[in-house]
Order: sequence, then structure tokens, then C-alpha cells
Amino acid sequence: MSQARVHARRVLLEEAEALSLLAHRLDEEFDAAVAQLVGLSGRVVVSGMGKSGHIGRKIAATLASTGTPALFLHPAEAMHGDLGMAAPGDTALVLSNSGESDELRALLPALKRRVSCLIAMTGRRESTLGRAADLILDTSVPKEACPMNLAPTTSTTAMLALGDALAVAVMEARGFRSEDYARLHPAGSLGRRLLLKVSDLMRKGDELAVVFDTVSVHDAMTAITRARAGLACVVDVAGKLVGVLSDGDSRRFFVALGPEAWDRPVTEAMTRNPSLVEGDRLAAEAMESFESGPVRFGDVPVVDSEQRPLGVLTLKDLVRAGIMPPSSRNE
Repeated sequence: MSQARVHARRVLLEEAEALSLLAHRLDEEFDAAVAQLVGLSGRVVVSGMGKSGHIGRKIAATLASTGTPALFLHPAEAMHGDLGMAAPGDTALVLSNSGESDELRALLPALKRRVSCLIAMTGRRESTLGRAADLILDTSVPKEACPMNLAPTTSTTAMLALGDALAVAVMEARGFRSEDYARLHPAGSLGRRLLLKVSDLMRKGDELAVVFDTVSVHDAMTAITRARAGLACVVDVAGKLVGVLSDGDSRRFFVALGPEAWDRPVTEAMTRNPSLVEGDRLAAEAMESFESGPVRFGDVPVVDSEQRPLGVLTLKDLVRAGIMPPSSRNE
């Protein structure tokens, strides 16, 4: 084995061991910290200097994305006006392995006056940060993975992991669901799957071809061409859908009848009882119908409760919106 892999394996095993020790060291103060964040009336103001600050930014982002309002406050900038980002009702989560960072020591008195609770994530309970805190989350580690025991490595891994554990515990306690997550991630694949409805993606207006059941095949095909659509919705005098004429229907009808097919009634060529979808249905559910359900075309009429056409949903538009077939998501 190469020396590089020897060193890398040592680092990973040492950090994994430190995380295992941390998991078994969780106590009532962790429970109290979770309860504090669950009952939060304001936001979590996360702060840390240097490498701890980088970890703090990630923890703030994780909290915010899982339903706990959070922001990152840089200790140095806080002393020059950014302290106004913290307000009564907020809870401060301050990270420092030593608990003695000059910038944090200067900030702590003013920060404690601004927030309702201060939670410390530190490796030293008796540090300045530990003594100032209302609650302490102990992130002490046997040693850093750095061969000189200097560079923040194992300690920052412990902070990161404990921050994830805190965010997930709060998320679970609040009953945070996948639907809630999707609302905070509208541009992500989960957000699209859980939020986008058929009505958001369907083609309507000039892109919808609707003809009465009294017209000819020629008239229906003209409507399809004008709308640049894949099919025409055929309706009765009351505007209720009675069938669809697709490109495939037209081709098969012309092969069977030849030129006289132009003037035949559209009802002779159309597909009766086509697959339909309602506008308030999730787009992801509609995609599943395209792949495994009874849908026969690349376009499906969208109807209201009285079976009147509202639009047309196309497979192409679903894919363009990032709604992928179930088989693609499982690969």
C-alpha cells in the first residue's frame, strides 16, 4: 500500500473513532439544546472563527434547509455592526474548539445580551466560551488527525457531525416532512417532484387544439398544425371531451382510407376514452402514468371535473421540467 493511502486510512480511522466516542457521549444537554431549537421563537445565530466558522456556515445552512431559521454571524464583523443581525428571541450557537478565540471572547458579552440562549459547541468546557454558555455540546476529541496535532481536522469533523445530528434531531422532533423539505428546495429534484402540478406544466391557450365532434379530419388536423400540438381534443356541443385525434390516429386512418379520409368525420378516426389527467395532480404522478400506466401518447389531455379540456400535458415538457421517469431515478 502506498504511503499516501496509509496516511489517509489513519486519518479516516482516527476521525471515525472520535465520532464513535462523540455518539456515546451525548447527554441531557444535547436534549436540552434540541428542545431549545424546537421551541425557538426567533432564529439560530451561528458564529465561529476560522475553520470553526466554515463549519458554522454549513450548520446554519443545514438548519435553515430543514426548517429551522438560521444565519451565520462572523465574529469580527459582528463587532462592527453585524451584531444587529441577532435579536431577542434568537438562540446563539457558537463554535470554537479551544473556546478562547480572541474574536469570540470579545463578542460573547455583547452577544449574550442580544439573545435568549447561548449554546456552545466546544472541546473545552472550562474555556471562556464554555463558562459563558447556557448549554454546552462537548466536541472534544483525543487528538487532531494532523500529524503535528495542530491543524483543525478531527475537531472540525466532530463539530460538523454534531451539527448534522442536532439539525436532524430538531427536524425529527418537529415532524418535518419531505413535503416541507420540498417547499424549501423548489429548484431541486425533490421540490419539482413534490410541488409541480400538471396545471403548472400543461400547454393551453393557443397551444391547445380543441375541435367539435362535427368537424372533418381535415379540420382537426388543421387545428393540430395551428397549435403545433401532438393531438386535438374532440368535444361535444357541451364542451365535454369525447375523444382525441393524434398524429398516429390520422396516419392509420389515411392508410386505411386513402385521400377520402380528409373529409370523413373526425369521430371516425379519433380515439375514444383516451387517458386523461386532472390539473391538480402532481406532475411526478403523471410521469409515472406515461411510463407504467395506460397512457398511449406523448400528449395527454388535462380536464376539469366535468371532463372539459383545460390543456395538454406532454412527455417532453415533463422531462424538460426535470420530472424524470421512475426508472431513470432508480438508476
